Amino acid sequence: MEYIKNVLALLLLLALGACSNSTKTEKYQKERDVIANVHSLLIEIKTDPILIGSIARPCVLGNHVIIADYNSPDRLIHLFRKDNFKYLGSTAYAGQGPGEITSMGHIGTDENRHKFYVSDHGKQKIFSYDIDSVLSFPNYMPTVKIEMNTVQFPSKYQYVNDTLSFALAIEPTSTSTFKQYIAKWNMQSGQFARMKYQHPDITKKRICFAVSIENDIYVECYTFHDLMSICNLNGDLICNIYGPSWDSKESNRVHYYGDVIFCKDKILASYSGGANFSDEYNPTKILVFDLHGDYLKTLDIGYKIVDFCYDDDNNRIIMNLNDEFQFAYLSLEGLI
Repeated sequence: MEYIKNVLALLLLLALGACSNSTKTEKYQKERDVIANVHSLLIEIKTDPILIGSIARPCVLGNHVIIADYNSPDRLIHLFRKDNFKYLGSTAYAGQGPGEITSMGHIGTDENRHKFYVSDHGKQKIFSYDIDSVLSFPNYMPTVKIEMNTVQFPSKYQYVNDTLSFALAIEPTSTSTFKQYIAKWNMQSGQFARMKYQHPDITKKRICFAVSIENDIYVECYTFHDLMSICNLNGDLICNIYGPSWDSKESNRVHYYGDVIFCKDKILASYSGGANFSDEYNPTKILVFDLHGDYLKTLDIGYKIVDFCYDDDNNRIIMNLNDEFQFAYLSLEGLI
């Protein structure tokens, strides 16, 4: 009888341990099976009369949609009306000359000044474009916003003001390797202040990220690990969210998260789970979480997602797709 009591006590302890896998800061999500098939709800965006290459990224600035066309042999930035996607004009000539872009990187947006900032990693400069002037003057020339350095520079960032941006910083460690981390970045001084939290089990960090100033949080999603981390803007951990395929091994065989954005009080992250060097690389679904990292549902897009952004005024996401059509939008009304 005593033996049976001991066995039962041990089983109870094991059960309690299993139930406590998820804590306030460590959340394990074994199932993400609330699926909404939204394939038929996507509306194609036509970019006539221009053709845009397959590597492109959309973003929103005021009443405009900006599409960065990374493979264009001519102009690299295309502007559209946000309400009806009417083509308005193009700028940012590719080339080595004054005001031209040799190796385009991130496009930052400054809502207050109606400007957008184009990183040129060839010239190690960030150029400033006034969107109203671009549309008014065909021969508009940008100004140099800042000079970057090769020791530490932003690959992506969310601009707040000239002394504060939240950046995905790159720090080269050799000709072929680099460190990657989130930092507060002062454009004026060029200084980076690395965020405090780093996951202790990840040795090679490759992530996408998004920032919500309104909610005082940022989220980082790992490219090669089934992991999302949410922190406050001081860099303190709020929680880690571990997906069904989580492990801490260093590998690039599987592509997990593609990109992540905030949509009001929700986090939307594109997710693949497919082999990295295959047709399964591009995500075809978007996971929806609340601001605490709790899983809500999966939007099954059914098309291969290259990149996407949020149109707050119209509560919709705008996507670049590697599929039967290239650009589309999805209204989120009633979906999330």
